[in-house]
Amino acid sequence: MSQITVEELAALMKKAAGVTVSPQQLQEKPDTGFDVLGVDSLGLLGIVGELENVHGTPMPVDAERCKTPQQFLNLVNSTLMTGA
Repeated sequence: MSQITVEELAALMKKAAGVTVSPQQLQEKPDTGFDVLGVDSLGLLGIVGELENVHGTPMPVDAERCKTPQQFLNLVNSTLMTGA
């Protein structure tokens, strides 16, 4: 399975949460909180749902609790790599 990139995460944030963030911003400041970026818990839930639909793989429950894009990418990508 492929890994989620910052570009894909930025696109998902716009599609599922209505928040526009550049991939460069996510790359330069990966530990900026989702709350600071304007993504609330429902937005994060939407991002997780989109990923599950696209990849056909359930995401870990903890994905909805991630506080930063880097934390989210680490968790989701490790899940996709193990096929869990």
